[in-house]
Amino acid sequence: MVESRLVGPVRIVGVGLLGTSIGLGLRNRGIEVILADASPTNLSIAVDYGAGRAAAAGDAPQLVVVCVPPDVTAEIVARELASFPGAIVTDVASVKLAVLEDLRASGADVSRYIGTHPLAGRERGGPLAGRADLFIGRPWVVAGHDAITYQQATAIDDLILDLGATIVEMTAEDHDRGVALVSHVPQVVSTLMARRLTDAAASSLNLAGQGLRDVTRVAASDPELWVQILGANAKPVRDILIAYRDDLDRFIDALADPAAPGARRKLAEELAGGNAGVARLPGKHGQDRRFVSMIVMVDDTPGQLARLLAEIGEVGVNLEDLRLEHSPGAQLGLAEISVLPEAVSRLTEELAARGWRIAG
Repeated sequence: MVESRLVGPVRIVGVGLLGTSIGLGLRNRGIEVILADASPTNLSIAVDYGAGRAAAAGDAPQLVVVCVPPDVTAEIVARELASFPGAIVTDVASVKLAVLEDLRASGADVSRYIGTHPLAGRERGGPLAGRADLFIGRPWVVAGHDAITYQQATAIDDLILDLGATIVEMTAEDHDRGVALVSHVPQVVSTLMARRLTDAAASSLNLAGQGLRDVTRVAASDPELWVQILGANAKPVRDILIAYRDDLDRFIDALADPAAPGARRKLAEELAGGNAGVARLPGKHGQDRRFVSMIVMVDDTPGQLARLLAEIGEVGVNLEDLRLEHSPGAQLGLAEISVLPEAVSRLTEELAARGWRIAG
């Protein structure tokens, strides 16, 4: 068992995906975890899953982590601050400024509170979706404020580091502007694009490729949760959407008469601007020039993708990223794999020798 920085116990309020994952990660390090949830069923599942034990009278946690929906986060944080005067309290809501302002307005002791936000998740929610490794390598924002000192907040840093995440220090205002750009507005854009599909002809939808699936993937998110998030972070989201509307207007004007002088140049400039923006994304999902993509054709039969991945490993090449595309009715799929440039030639030769068809 790996030694933990935290002393514990840690009380987790709300055992959905994030709360259960935090509990599982801490239990792996031997930390005592106390679980509480408004749903007895969810609480029972999380306990059975090994994320911690149910709360009991006399508990005295070192740290309280509130993992509840945004519209009740401030209320629950205030209650936990009052119930456990010896504990530091944090939350993991995806908006930070509104929670802090509501706590200040309520007179809560914010000298023992600091908001955080782990940038991690899955398409599924609930305690059964919890994973001990959910936060490994992921950024976790700590939104400091003037009423709490670094020494008081040490337990928060210990929590994040114990779970394998990377600490990112931001103000609540900067955090909310940041997630508006990289998370909340993309949700709105994805949702609106997906709405265009509701009345589309089936013949059109059958043409859908990976591009449309990429754009609309997050449109399947929970509407109730997103109403809360967007309502709590309305101004930053609105500001970006207004600028986005201006971008759309330029596209629309240029497309009104593509043959007009300068129209194609305007389109090219907008598209090139998109290239420049994607190139700034960090890591594997941006246009990181360290990696090169190659496309392998995979027969649509059981076990073929697993065989491809296993044989890439046998060749001794590290797979940096993987994307799959499969058209309805097609008897094969396309696996786009990203590897280091120096590995492309050898991997191509090795896979071809094993019978794989390289499309590009």
